[in-house]
Amino acid sequence: MGALWIAHVTVTDEEAYKKYAAGATVAIAEHGGEFIARGGRFVQLEGKERPRNVVARFPDVETAEKCYHSDAYQAALEHARGASERELMIIETSE
Repeated sequence: MGALWIAHVTVTDEEAYKKYAAGATVAIAEHGGEFIARGGRFVQLEGKERPRNVVARFPDVETAEKCYHSDAYQAALEHARGASERELMIIETSE
């Protein structure tokens, strides 16, 4: 089954977050992930609104989780810490 990596983000330091985004893009691609939504228009219906929302598709939950724990992603993530408030989850799809 496929998996979606879903992030809800408020960026507090644009320059540092750009470094995160560049590194994360590479790490996600290296693990077969592809972005299907990245910072586009959204409508918040419930819960805390975050101005940046990202969805990436992976072959499966295990690959998405392996990406998160990879050295490349963790190095990128260092730039996001202190530069954003975020929630990140992996959800298995029914496809």
